[in-house]
Amino acid sequence: MDLPLVVGVDGSEPALRAVDWAADEAVLRGLPLRVVYASLWERYEGAALARDLGKPDARVAAEDVVRAGAHRARARRPDLAVSLAALPEAPEYALLREARNASALVVGSRGRGGVSGLLLGSVGLYVAAHADCPVVVVRPGGDNQARTAVHGRVVVGIGDEPAAEVPFAAREAALRGAVLEAVRAWRCPAPEPAGHPLLTGGPERGYGEAAEEAAAAAAEVLEEALRDVPPRVEVLRRTAEGPAHKVLLGASRTADLLVVGARRRPGRLGLQLGRVAHALLHHALCPVTVVPHRA
Repeated sequence: MDLPLVVGVDGSEPALRAVDWAADEAVLRGLPLRVVYASLWERYEGAALARDLGKPDARVAAEDVVRAGAHRARARRPDLAVSLAALPEAPEYALLREARNASALVVGSRGRGGVSGLLLGSVGLYVAAHADCPVVVVRPGGDNQARTAVHGRVVVGIGDEPAAEVPFAAREAALRGAVLEAVRAWRCPAPEPAGHPLLTGGPERGYGEAAEEAAAAAAEVLEEALRDVPPRVEVLRRTAEGPAHKVLLGASRTADLLVVGARRRPGRLGLQLGRVAHALLHHALCPVTVVPHRA
C-alpha cells in the first residue's frame, strides 16, 4: 500500500498554499492525500466551557479548519483521494507521528502565529529537523505564489557527505520531466603565509592555484555524488565559489524545488538541520525539501 502524502493545515494562507502544492504533488505521484490539523483545544478549552461562554466549541473550529483544507484539495484535484484528521494534541508532535507513515510531509512557510515576512514558523522548523520522512516547506516565490512547476528545474545541494537527498532529487526531476541541477559550493582556502623560497622549498602558492584546487575538489565531490543518477535524468552540474547557503538561495530563484539533506544523529538534542538547511528553510524562493539520513 502506498503511503499518503501528508499536509499540515491551520487555516492560514500559507497552509492553504501548501494544500494546493500537496494536491498537485499527490496526483503527480499517484498517492492519496491526508490533510491534518492538530491543536490542544481539549487542554485549553473544553466543550462545556465554550458553550457556557457563548463561544464556538474549539473542536468544531478544528474540524472546520481540516474540512476546509480537504475541500480545497478536492476542488483543485477532483479525482484525488483525500482523508482528513483533526487531532487534539500539539501540532509538532502530531505531525511527527503522521510522518512515520507518510511518503512525505508538507507544511506551509509559516502558520497563523508566525511573524510577518519570510521566516519559517516554529512548527515547520521543528518537523523539518526531526521527521523520519522528507519534509517539504512550501515557500512562495517572488510573486508570493506556490506553483508546482514553472522553471523545469529541480536543484539539489551537494554537501560533504551526500546521501538520500541525491536519489530523492533525481526521482523528483524524473517525475516532472525536469532538469536536475546539482550544485556544489566551494570556498578558497586562506592564503598561506609567505616564506622564503629556500625555507619553503619553492615559491609561495598563489590564490589562483589554491582556487583551482578547491574548484577541482568540488567537481570531484559532485561527480561522485551523481554517479548513480539514472541516465534518463538530465543533469546539470554546477560548482560555485561562495557560502553554500548563498549559492543555493540564488539557485532557488529559478527552481521548482530545492532539495537538501539533514543528518540525524541519534541521542543528540536540538534542531538537527545544519546552517545551510536552516537558512534555506527561512529564505528560499521555492519549495524546499529536507531529506533525512541517519549518521
